[in-house]
Amino acid sequence: FAVGLNCALGAPQMRPFVQRLGQAADCYVFCYPNAGLPNAMGGYDDSPGAMGKALGEFAASGLLNMAGGCCGSTPAHIAAIREAVT
Repeated sequence: FAVGLNCALGAPQMRPFVQRLGQAADCYVFCYPNAGLPNAMGGYDDSPGAMGKALGEFAASGLLNMAGGCCGSTPAHIAAIREAVT
């Protein structure tokens, strides 16, 4: 089993919630944030590097077991996440 968060927020905004889940859950924890919060034009502004760095820090801190991306994430974002968490 796994529990986690998907969509709605960027990685930095998700951190306190993922941290809380990690403390309470006795199963795997995942996080699939957006590439930042939506901007005024409906786009997402977090770069692949920023998103990868944030999720890499989550993984290094032992907060999650699975990571990915949601709205605004591109193949470059997913590649940056993979590089940062492995």
